Amino acid sequence: MKLVSCSEAGRSFAGLWRDGRVLDLAAAGRHVNEAADLGGMLSIIRGGERAVAALQRIASRGDEFSDLWLDADRVKLLAPIPVPVRNVFCVGRNYVDHVKEGYARSGTETKLPEVPQFFTKATGAVNSPDGDVRLDTRLTRLLDYEVELAVVIGRGGRDIAAGSAFDHVFGYTVANDFTARDLQRRHEQWFKGKSLDTTCPLGPCIVDRAEIGDPATLELSLSVNGEERQRGRVAQMIFDIPTIIASLSAGLTLEPGDIISTGTPSGVGYAMNPPQALKAGDLVVARIDRIGELRNRIVEVRLP
Repeated sequence: MKLVSCSEAGRSFAGLWRDGRVLDLAAAGRHVNEAADLGGMLSIIRGGERAVAALQRIASRGDEFSDLWLDADRVKLLAPIPVPVRNVFCVGRNYVDHVKEGYARSGTETKLPEVPQFFTKATGAVNSPDGDVRLDTRLTRLLDYEVELAVVIGRGGRDIAAGSAFDHVFGYTVANDFTARDLQRRHEQWFKGKSLDTTCPLGPCIVDRAEIGDPATLELSLSVNGEERQRGRVAQMIFDIPTIIASLSAGLTLEPGDIISTGTPSGVGYAMNPPQALKAGDLVVARIDRIGELRNRIVEVRLP
């Protein structure tokens, strides 16, 4: 199943995406007297197995809801979880070639991380799949991109064992970890440079865990103005998803709806020779096969 959050005529709702149409899940649930709360993505995720079972029943009866399907051009897609409860968790330097390109740029010997390197992006950074990304040149002149697979937690927990980590996954979506590289360096940590408003587009949907199966088979890619910059496979990650979940949850309770962005492959702009910063007007397209794509335009902030 592909699940979306969207708005239409002033209302927001969770929907089932299929063949260029969206089914209002709450309305469909009422139509067949489903007891689960399907009114929003967080409600669905928190509903656990009961909500998933309701979704599966509705999906299997999709043809019965002819009056409740909306053509895609009638709705605006939002981030699948428009307002996360907590910051987006992220893993830095999780693809070997990306680590190598960073060290090559600085002229130092490559050293791979021994444990996952976690940071967060503020909730205000979350953006829609086609939302504009702000470029404020008073703050940054080195805005960069990073296509990533994001994991959405379904069942929360602490001290989750790697062997049972997938039992805690609700589904997967696409993230683009836009980053102000000069702010990273100036502040000597990652949070500020990763958390500017609009710099975390998510979407276009969440694909449930069962439909994806083994996420290691997924391929990521990113282009800028039609020029491919990044391409890689989830299988190339240094720390796989079970390891990430086990490490992050050690002593730290994960909650339903938490988002974990799992790192980016090589090809980022700052490591190019010469470095290529994003500029106003650039169109950045981040894709993951079987999930979808983000299409975000860089728009310069203009003061009065």
